[in-house]
Amino acid sequence: MSEVLASVSGVTSLPLFDETVGAAAPRSVTLVRLAGEIARHVAHIGTVAVEGEVHRPTTGRTGWVYFTLRDRAAQVSVVLPRPRTGSSRTVAGERVRVVGTLEWSSDRGQLQLRATEVLPVGEGAIAALLAETRRRLEADGLTARPRRRLPLLPAVIGVVCGSDAAVRHDIESVIAARFPDYPVVFHETTVSGPGAAVSIVEALRALSRLPGVEVVILARGGGDATSLLPWSEEDLCRSVAACPVPVVSAIGHEADRPLCDEVADLRCGTPSLAATAVVPDAAALAGRLDQARRVAAGALSGRWTEAARGLADVDVSRALDSALSGAGERLAGAGRHLAGHHPRRRLEECRRRLEAPDWRRNAGEVLGRAAGRLEADRRHLGALDPVRVLDRGYAVVRGPDAAVLRRAGDVAVGDPVAIRLAAGRLAATVTEVAEEAGSR
Repeated sequence: MSEVLASVSGVTSLPLFDETVGAAAPRSVTLVRLAGEIARHVAHIGTVAVEGEVHRPTTGRTGWVYFTLRDRAAQVSVVLPRPRTGSSRTVAGERVRVVGTLEWSSDRGQLQLRATEVLPVGEGAIAALLAETRRRLEADGLTARPRRRLPLLPAVIGVVCGSDAAVRHDIESVIAARFPDYPVVFHETTVSGPGAAVSIVEALRALSRLPGVEVVILARGGGDATSLLPWSEEDLCRSVAACPVPVVSAIGHEADRPLCDEVADLRCGTPSLAATAVVPDAAALAGRLDQARRVAAGALSGRWTEAARGLADVDVSRALDSALSGAGERLAGAGRHLAGHHPRRRLEECRRRLEAPDWRRNAGEVLGRAAGRLEADRRHLGALDPVRVLDRGYAVVRGPDAAVLRRAGDVAVGDPVAIRLAAGRLAATVTEVAEEAGSR
């Protein structure tokens, strides 16, 4: 066992048999030490990528997926942690590519492959994986969301790309042709293979947070369907849709269509086309500025000519006479207004009001006469009080409509009437109507 592990990991270990003696010489070890040596040798193998067929996949109560990866002559147990199940596909019978690390479970005495990525192999399986992811994105409305317009003159352009010199060279060539030295920030990261989607998401977030970055280009060269799978992972697509600035997708060639193309604000067939769509054309901008300047100059010249023509038509003497006449009328009106409020006039008015009373008359005499007039007015008002009239035996009768009755003919037999006396009210019904001759 140790020789096999040593040959895989490239690490030399002590043999279990002493070949120099020529006879079996077992080394006495405890079970714990044996398990520890196996674990150490397995750890030296590192991350591996292996293909095989998915056999008997099951999902545990914690959401982890367990299955056996096998081919014609070998098999290995695989465990897929729950956080990685969303971007992986484990369907029984499908051929997949598993990326992960080997680990030894001492308590179960089992060697297993802890997967970080399980991707289908073959066009049919890849198409099925993309279809499942597309359905989830469509259910959340990400593919049909309104697209944001690209800025005409972005302050800074961000580019996520790999270390491939060709992609960066293509973009830089377009920049040199359209607008030399335009501010662009490149963020090189892993764009294919295990963990590529996570690296791309981190690069996208880092660029979008930089001051001045107003648009981001996702750029990658061409490749087969398997190498482009990271650009179709659900987490990456959701990050593109949630990016605070517009995102342009330029993945592969014209025929390549990863899912990030369907959620980006603009899809371009190649990185060069993406750079052409985002980088402004300096010559075209200069032409538009010249045109705007000519239009503004023409408009200003027209206004100047119109104003000069209007001034030429003005009769200066008539305008001056009219202005002077209007000013004179306004001054005369102001003079009349001030005359009515002159302090001398106000003083004269106050003097007249003070001289009107006869201050020489006795104040007691004046108050006595005023009290007499007040008593006479009180007696007169008392005589006119309706209650005093009712006290003499009169009554106020109102008909069904609450109007005061003045003629017997205003009611009919059977109508209800209300009678107001000096003290209290009566309700009655008309039993007879007799009008006096000559009454009106």
